[in-house]
Amino acid sequence: MKVLGIIPARFASTRFPGKPLVMIEGKSMIQRVFEQALSCKAISEIIVATDDESIRKHVERFGGKSVMTGKYHRSGTERCIEVYNKILAQGEHYDAVLNIQGDEPFIHPEQIYELISCFEDKEVMIASLKKRIISTEELINPNVVKVVSRINGDALYFSRTAIPSVRGMDVSEWLGHTSFFKHTGIYGYRPEALSGIAGLPPSKLEMSESLEQLRWLENGFRIRMKETSFDSIAIDTPADLLKLTNSK
Repeated sequence: MKVLGIIPARFASTRFPGKPLVMIEGKSMIQRVFEQALSCKAISEIIVATDDESIRKHVERFGGKSVMTGKYHRSGTERCIEVYNKILAQGEHYDAVLNIQGDEPFIHPEQIYELISCFEDKEVMIASLKKRIISTEELINPNVVKVVSRINGDALYFSRTAIPSVRGMDVSEWLGHTSFFKHTGIYGYRPEALSGIAGLPPSKLEMSESLEQLRWLENGFRIRMKETSFDSIAIDTPADLLKLTNSK
């Protein structure tokens, strides 16, 4: 299987401007993500998709490949679509395209293998990962996206609130009653699925929850969820970075 990994990296983050270039133990965040992805030998090529010239130059200095994209994109998925369209125009084709989050400097290569394995099923068009929630703090945190799935693994719904709700119990008791899963925000797409979601307008559920994957579900696209045992550490704010470095 020929797999393309794309790492979206924009400079003008609202909560953490210049985030891809922040240094973590001697290496930039974007370099750490790139090198972790590179450790997954199932990926054929890795490209950093950026809208900033300083990020492009930095990536090329450490030996990575980058592609410049527009500044108007509303999500990493849109940035991935632009990059893949440029690659198609050059005559290159891939069996699967991965959207690897540029703010997870310690993503485990095994997570990427797990995601790619979803595409062994020819019916899978979009795939992502989920991890079991083990603390009430995570369960009630609106920044932790929760997911419920069908028996076959396809996502039913994503939410910032705890789903499913456990009737008649205090939320502190919910974890002892049923299983809950959080969404790990790495995505894989078949090229035809990437093309299919490219022109979709924002949906009502997406705007309500501020979760772009709900747009795909509302429009009939299925998302296969594979359970992972590896946690993800996303750096959204300078405070997240401080917590990370203090925990080392």
